[in-house]
Amino acid sequence: MAVYILSSKIISRNTGRTVTGAAAYRAGEKILDERMNQTWDFTKKKGIDHAEILAPDNAPEWAYDREKLWNEVEKSEKRKDAQLAREIQLALPIELTNEQKKNLIKEFAKDSFVNKGMIADICLHDISGENPHAHIMLTMREIRPEGFGQKNRDWNKKEHLLEWREGWAKYANNHLALAGHEVV
Repeated sequence: MAVYILSSKIISRNTGRTVTGAAAYRAGEKILDERMNQTWDFTKKKGIDHAEILAPDNAPEWAYDREKLWNEVEKSEKRKDAQLAREIQLALPIELTNEQKKNLIKEFAKDSFVNKGMIADICLHDISGENPHAHIMLTMREIRPEGFGQKNRDWNKKEHLLEWREGWAKYANNHLALAGHEVV
């Protein structure tokens, strides 16, 4: 793998952040935060090449609407220091085509997060440039047909981060090999 980066951080009210603002920024969209009655408008932001929401099969239809999704997350959290979402940031291999980069990140997100009950809001930035990377915002609560359930605290375990990091290396190397690149 030519470049390897996978970092994880929590988006929390404790740091004064809103998950609606974070989602609007990463996707380059305009989102109304219903809790704060504030609109986050990042429609002029450049370098956003792809944005997509992946959700488990049992997710309600609103889970695929970025504004509704992240407002539901805000509503489900009552504490002033609530952990709202987890963000995974990854460097994408420049050796892959744009379509291959999209396929790689979608496969990784589905297998690593969505199949475990999380909703993944994927945004690819600078996909054709020198710093192609992806942001994956993940819900902290399992999704059910009727909405969000309890927080899954198991997802906060350090061993999961280590699994995701190891998994990312394997997925990226596999996709590089499939595209005909030598993997060392």
